[in-house]
Amino acid sequence: MKYQSHIITALIFSIIFITTCGFTVVGHRGDPSKYPEETIQSDNSAFNSGADYVELDLHLSADGELVISHDDDLFRVTHTHAIVSQNNWEALSQLTYDNGEHVLSLPQLFEYYQKRPNTKFILETKIDHSLEPSYELEDKIAATIKKYHMEKRVMIHSFSAASLFHFRKIIPDAYLILIVGSLKRMNFSNLPQVNAVNVSSDLILNHAWLIHWLHQLNKQVFVWTEMDESPDLWQWLINKNVDGVVTNFPSTGFKYKLAKEGTKKYDIHRNGIYFGKKKTKTMMNPYVQDRQNKYVYPGQKFEVMYGVRAHNQLYYQIANQTFISAEFVNMDLKPEEIAPYQNKQILAKPEKNVRIYRYPDNQARTEKFMPINTLYKIQNFNGSPKSMWLYTSLGWIKARDILFYGFFGKTSWQNYRQLPRMSRYSNIALTAYLPLQSGKTLNILQQIKKVQKITSKKVLHG
Repeated sequence: MKYQSHIITALIFSIIFITTCGFTVVGHRGDPSKYPEETIQSDNSAFNSGADYVELDLHLSADGELVISHDDDLFRVTHTHAIVSQNNWEALSQLTYDNGEHVLSLPQLFEYYQKRPNTKFILETKIDHSLEPSYELEDKIAATIKKYHMEKRVMIHSFSAASLFHFRKIIPDAYLILIVGSLKRMNFSNLPQVNAVNVSSDLILNHAWLIHWLHQLNKQVFVWTEMDESPDLWQWLINKNVDGVVTNFPSTGFKYKLAKEGTKKYDIHRNGIYFGKKKTKTMMNPYVQDRQNKYVYPGQKFEVMYGVRAHNQLYYQIANQTFISAEFVNMDLKPEEIAPYQNKQILAKPEKNVRIYRYPDNQARTEKFMPINTLYKIQNFNGSPKSMWLYTSLGWIKARDILFYGFFGKTSWQNYRQLPRMSRYSNIALTAYLPLQSGKTLNILQQIKKVQKITSKKVLHG
């Protein structure tokens, strides 16, 4: 009887949650496209990018510490083979990510965010109770949540129904989410115990009726997918009335949340630097775009107060009635992080179609690609150290898609080695090779002369 009352309480809480919450953006392991996953830097970036929650994974160390990591083996993120379940916390805590941060425990995370009430988390239990009968992981998570008074700032999700059922017993009011990738997992032995279902995007696309069906059962519907390059999928999800997304690109999720809610202006309040090469006029209103006799200068620092979307482009407000285009404003890159790449050239990776973008934004893709065997000078930068964008005469290009060309001198390599590990791109052309051309846009007269030259060669050798 007591157990049934817990279920009724959870159901009431679920209904209240649904009626009071809008579209929820969840940063999957923080903001992993910009910074190493499940680090404080990555989590902060997700919250700064508009995420309502950050999703994190939990394992137990050999001595029973709650370790934040998706993988049991930490090699992928720390470059050191260390099995979480086979090592004590003292050893695991010494391992570092590419940004220099150490592996985190859940108590350390809660300690850091305890006095930041707007930061919320979804915790995933990485456990299979068909192989592991103990519920030590769940019990310690519950104890840590209570110790740091995080009950109203945490949701719990898992592939393991048994894990969620245990949480329902030890934290009756917990908000629980079942992760599913197939229809078989959604049945009436599982669903009454949870508040929401986190469904793979493929499953939702093939069975759109699930959204209405789950809502009829008073269950929220979250969708998990990377969704970095699929505006069509984002539009489809927004129009299908899902309750939230779990994504590797929280800034993109936030953009669509604003579109869904009809919001044009939002708070930022972060320090930025103008990376433009020339001074640029500011404007009083991004919707009208009347230029002022005020300027922002290269290297100028300012507070970015608000973001405004107009004409399918992002603008930043940097003072009262003062706006500039966000294209060359950076809040995640420091000048020293781009210094070794300054004045270098880039080359398309062999056998890769390198996409060109209008702005440093995954959603601003064009149908154009970078020509092969052609060098283009890097004119500007945006993004973050791990996910850098490069501006060329063609437009914006992702740093991971190209080869950096020109690291041939001793000074260049010294500057490169001084970069933090996270900022060192390994896609570098190590030797000079031909044939290469500098990327130039020819005027009409130059084009005519080039055609005449080719034609005359054909006549002479014909």
